[in-house]
Amino acid sequence: MKEDLCDDIFDEKEEKTDFQAFFFKYVIHWPWFIVSILICAFLAFIYLRYQPPVYEILSSVLIKEEDNKKSANNTLAAMQDFGMFSMTNNFDNEVEILKSRTLIKKVVSRLNLYINTVQKQTFGYDIPLYKNSPLDIFMTAEEAEKLDGDILLDLTYDTRGKLSAEVSYTQNDEKQKTQKHFDKLPAILPLPIGVITISGIDSLPLPIEPIKLKATISRPTAVAIGYSSALTIEPTSKTSTIAAVSLKNTNTQRAIDFINDLISLYNIDTNSEKNEAAQKSADFIEERIGIINSELGTTENELADFKRRAGLTDLSSDAQLVLQESSKYEQQYAENATQISLVNYLHDYINDPANNDEVIPANVGLSDVNLTSAIEKYNNLVVERKRLLRTSSESNPAIINLNTGIEAMRHNVETTVGSVLKGLQITRNNIDRQSRKYESRISNAPKQEQEFMTISRQQKIKDTLYIMLLQKREENAITLAATANNGRIIEEPMSAGTVSPKSKMVYVIAFAIGIGIPLGIIYLLNLLRFRIEGHLDVEKLTNVPIIGDIPLTDGGKNETSPIAVRENDNGIMAETFRNLRTNLLFIMGDPDKKVVLVTSTISGEGKTFMASNLAVSLALLGKKVILIGLDIRKPGLNKAFRLSHKEKGITQYLAAPQSTDLHALIQPSGVTPNLSLILGGPIPPNPTELLARQSLEDAIRTLREEYDYIVLDTAPIGMVTDTLILSRVADASIYVCRADYTHKTDYQLINELQERHRLPNLCTVVNGIDMKKNKYGYYYGYGKYGRYYGYGKKYGYS
Repeated sequence: MKEDLCDDIFDEKEEKTDFQAFFFKYVIHWPWFIVSILICAFLAFIYLRYQPPVYEILSSVLIKEEDNKKSANNTLAAMQDFGMFSMTNNFDNEVEILKSRTLIKKVVSRLNLYINTVQKQTFGYDIPLYKNSPLDIFMTAEEAEKLDGDILLDLTYDTRGKLSAEVSYTQNDEKQKTQKHFDKLPAILPLPIGVITISGIDSLPLPIEPIKLKATISRPTAVAIGYSSALTIEPTSKTSTIAAVSLKNTNTQRAIDFINDLISLYNIDTNSEKNEAAQKSADFIEERIGIINSELGTTENELADFKRRAGLTDLSSDAQLVLQESSKYEQQYAENATQISLVNYLHDYINDPANNDEVIPANVGLSDVNLTSAIEKYNNLVVERKRLLRTSSESNPAIINLNTGIEAMRHNVETTVGSVLKGLQITRNNIDRQSRKYESRISNAPKQEQEFMTISRQQKIKDTLYIMLLQKREENAITLAATANNGRIIEEPMSAGTVSPKSKMVYVIAFAIGIGIPLGIIYLLNLLRFRIEGHLDVEKLTNVPIIGDIPLTDGGKNETSPIAVRENDNGIMAETFRNLRTNLLFIMGDPDKKVVLVTSTISGEGKTFMASNLAVSLALLGKKVILIGLDIRKPGLNKAFRLSHKEKGITQYLAAPQSTDLHALIQPSGVTPNLSLILGGPIPPNPTELLARQSLEDAIRTLREEYDYIVLDTAPIGMVTDTLILSRVADASIYVCRADYTHKTDYQLINELQERHRLPNLCTVVNGIDMKKNKYGYYYGYGKYGRYYGYGKKYGYS
């Protein structure tokens, strides 16, 4: 029952001290945390000081859906329904075009963003300069695109207008550096990789003090990639065609100009693509006008020559009537001839291999609605394919599907052209047949009249065709001029504030790191420590009861004496051993249990010191106590009690019990009358065999009858087996460990001894806790005490 109660007490103590030990293990190092937090905060301040602020510029763009695009999309959707190919949403395509590196590179080249200039600062980040730099640095985009690496320019512009330039560049994978000095601006800096021009700003006066600038010239493609990663374009909703544009940059004006120019160049490219078919029609019309104009002039000259040669001034009444009757057919013949001419030209244009990937002129005056519709659908597919090729390759499934659709639609156009041409030819034959009827009626007309009619008819045909082409040219010009922009900015670009660095977040992270570094170091040090440090470590390593914690003390009158317990002494050491004594007596319980064995793992852990002071503490209870030095390999009790006569000891009795008086070996301790000593005596050659004899049991039996308590100072159990042999006469065993000295692995031996019950009533004492380290908050009230003892030498056994 008492042992169970003891276990409950120690379990309760463990639960109580776990939190305290954990808390004090870290809090006791609070200076580390303060210093670490201050250092991290200072580093965060330096980081923020040298980190330029990055701003976010926001805008909104409306992507229009033109009617022709809708028509093209309807055509594509119809073909998609038949399974011919699949298509993507047109709005998504426009967004991808806006984000394409090709378009961004045009903006970078147009705004010279591949040249970045900053003003150098002594303490802090370099200030970005854009449109407010005192120097204008220029290099063509074509030359910059050929660079192997960035060109770095360190410029110094003084108060007299002189310029010093230090240029670093890469040529053939080798770093090159050159210096130039210019007495005036503009300055031309020729390099093997290109020419750099540096000029001043006419509106700015000379600087009051020298200005140091740093310029970087990069490849436009590399800069475009950087802007592409900083640019975000996303739809505002699934049902609208409005895109939200966001750009992060270190200069707000530069970002605003970038977004505006991005939309402007996008509109220019889009309009060029939309006007491609109209431009082809304009070229065709101009070519035909030139040809018809030449033919019309020839016909009019022939008519004038005929009238002059024939001497005709007026036609006969019959001829006039016949001409009036046949006028309708002549007009139809002229229109038919015009359509046949147009269809023949389209037939030749389509069959020309050079025009395979080009749009077909549509708005040229064709009267056949089916042919016009087929050409329009074909042109829409060709324009859509070219737009997708700007952001995709030929291997894109959408491009492959479009190619299939274009081939099918081109075949449809060719078939339609053939059908229309045959129909026009049939119509022309019908008109000729009707015309021949009227020609028979004027067979009696003079031959000159017939020739006149023939020439006049040709002249009317050419004249009608010429007027029609002039009309179509004007209509096509109106179409070109009326093209609207595809993208419109509905929210002007404006700054949304600083997005990085976030000062509060940086300081919070610095604070967390400042706390985490000491925590990690302390935790790592605890993992790497292989010696016990105190009560808590022992609790984690073993279930053996801990009956006392002995601190190191500092100073006092007993500084040179290993006996720390004195009569009428209420010091910390005396109180500690009183607590140790109380716990020991509680564990022993039965008054018949008198023998206490004190051991340790190795030498230097305070075993003799513990046995001596425990014996003194028991004697101060008024009990008769005897302390026996059974560490006969290296006796030490004579040093603890400062006894010079060490030739008498227990080894004499163990060797010859018949001829040796046990009582004659007993000596007074000199500390208290109730404490007697039996020293170890001469060191025997066979200590283990000597301790195993029956004479030891006889001696202990005799002393049990005369003394209240017997304390045995034994050899270290981790080095020899003497203590295990002595366990047969002991009632309780105290295992001494020493803070910052005993290895944690030594407790494997203690646990094994407990599991196998090799030592009776085994308990342990933590010795030598250094209170100066302030590690153990649960030892409150001890204050600072000096060292009463010190073990500097290893225990030596052969």
